[in-house]
Amino acid sequence: MQKLLYLVQTVSPPSLSLLAKPSFSYPHLFPSSALASRLRSYKSASTTGGFSRAPMASSATPKLPAPPIEEGIGRRFWIKFRKEWTHALYTPFVVSMAAGNLNLDTFRNYIAQDVHFLRAFAKAYEMAEECADDDDAKVGIYELRKNVLQELKMHDSFVQEWGFDLPKESTPNAATVKYTDFLLATASGKVEGVKAPGKLATPFEKTKLAAYTLGAMTPCMRLYAFLGKELQAFLDPSEGIHPYQKWIDNYSSDVFQAAALQTEDLLDKLSVSLTGEELDVIEKLYHQAMKLELQFFLAQPLAQKCVVPLSKEHNPAEHCLMLFSDFDLTCTVLDSSAILAEIAIITAPKSDQNQPGNQLVRMSSVGLRSTWEELSKQYTEEYEQCIESALQSDKGEIFNYEGLRGALEHLSDFEKKANLRVIDSGVLKGLNSEDIKRAGERLILQDGCTNFFLNAVKNENLNTNIHVLSYCWCGDLIRSAFASGGLDPVNIHANEFIYEDSLSTGEIIKKVESPIDKVQAFTNIKQSCCNDQKKILTVYIGDSVGDLLCLLEADVGIVIGSSTSLRRVGSHFGVSFVPLFPGLIEKQKQFTEEGSSSGWKGLSGILYTVSSWAEIHAFILGSHS
Repeated sequence: MQKLLYLVQTVSPPSLSLLAKPSFSYPHLFPSSALASRLRSYKSASTTGGFSRAPMASSATPKLPAPPIEEGIGRRFWIKFRKEWTHALYTPFVVSMAAGNLNLDTFRNYIAQDVHFLRAFAKAYEMAEECADDDDAKVGIYELRKNVLQELKMHDSFVQEWGFDLPKESTPNAATVKYTDFLLATASGKVEGVKAPGKLATPFEKTKLAAYTLGAMTPCMRLYAFLGKELQAFLDPSEGIHPYQKWIDNYSSDVFQAAALQTEDLLDKLSVSLTGEELDVIEKLYHQAMKLELQFFLAQPLAQKCVVPLSKEHNPAEHCLMLFSDFDLTCTVLDSSAILAEIAIITAPKSDQNQPGNQLVRMSSVGLRSTWEELSKQYTEEYEQCIESALQSDKGEIFNYEGLRGALEHLSDFEKKANLRVIDSGVLKGLNSEDIKRAGERLILQDGCTNFFLNAVKNENLNTNIHVLSYCWCGDLIRSAFASGGLDPVNIHANEFIYEDSLSTGEIIKKVESPIDKVQAFTNIKQSCCNDQKKILTVYIGDSVGDLLCLLEADVGIVIGSSTSLRRVGSHFGVSFVPLFPGLIEKQKQFTEEGSSSGWKGLSGILYTVSSWAEIHAFILGSHS
């Protein structure tokens, strides 16, 4: 019951239609403003608000790595296609470059391919300039084309600085050809689903084509500006001159950052009079360009060892990759206790009278609301007391697992008592198993979560085991949520409702109620897989104090979200929280030509933080999945 009723913010939307029964309405579960001010379940109390997430993993800045501009379409598309630019950041090429140990031959090949791309880029700008009807837009595009030509000269300086020669007639690879063909086709009016302008095209039609062209070019500018800033964080003068500092300096420079903004501003300006359908075309072009940019990085040949993706060195015959995850607010947008409470209230009788004699006697909806409110209030107050009690000991500078486990044993006792109060109250009595199943099918999972697990399950070479460990009172809800996404193979370890004639009795089969229960389940599952003598690598993904022990026991512990209480408790016992991307760069720096081990090992006291499932996917499975 650790995340009891994250309800004030999560259950209010009436559009959830979790049960899909037209006779049900979906009012705010707890409209009381008094409750809203004091009800903060552990999860709600421990975050900075709402569904806030930890920032992208830059060691230099805690801000979300997005362009600091107003809400134009370029900005909107950048945020929408976060998966692609996150995957680009986590490509072996970019990770190795950031670490400073990218093989020079690989970089030379990249420069040769980029020359082909930049020439096409300059040509596309020239064609867009011809189409633009506005003089200011023409001047802006002209300036951007000059910048590209200057960038080509910078590539010449790379050749001189590193003393290598580019082939006079280098052949573009398939990814480069696909990208340049796409750019030039767009600039010439060959856009899928759009009629090309004729020779007597109107100024408006030409301006629209210029907008389409900028839509296909903007993601490249923004992506390189983003990568430049991210990699700039790893320029440490104390470590000497970074071998690729000139490249990083160029794309992190004020000049290039301004050029990226200028491209987005021009896209907004050229798109101002377009229809919704025409803006949809630009969105598709933007997305396609971002995907082609990702493929461009992935196509660079990399003969050296790299820490990403984690699964690359996986051999099913010798290794066993075990993926563990929490469920509530790690995988989901809503807490499962909120869903079960909503089902209970909207299906409850309006009064305590006139209930059929052959059914379980249930509390009225009014009584349920009142009881849930009291349970929530008591839980929140006592939980906060437990957290403060855990922090009474002296703060340690070194990792103290045993001290942390001792503190969480007291929290575990509290969680079990809180669960007993819920059971004794009768609030979980009379829920129909079919209603629970329908609610699970409609449960919204975090963006990228389902796709990650699907790719892990379908990857035959990976041969991984996936286990979800949850305090959820009803494992059926979780199974239904994953099954609806085609994830039947996921192993669910949670508490279970007891039913009579498809109605819950209010009792639960207690399996996972506390941090201690979770880590015991984690240990038992891991030990059961050790019988085949394979080398096991465990990854645990969680977001709360209840996940701390499992996160630390796993070889790789990944914290998703921004729970303040998790960080307070972890830090108190010497746990270090490291943004994943900088953490990977440090590991990449440890690699030698002979290929040293990445050294993933449990109980190191280090946990890695991410802001999205896209980061997790890119790190573990890579971008080809």
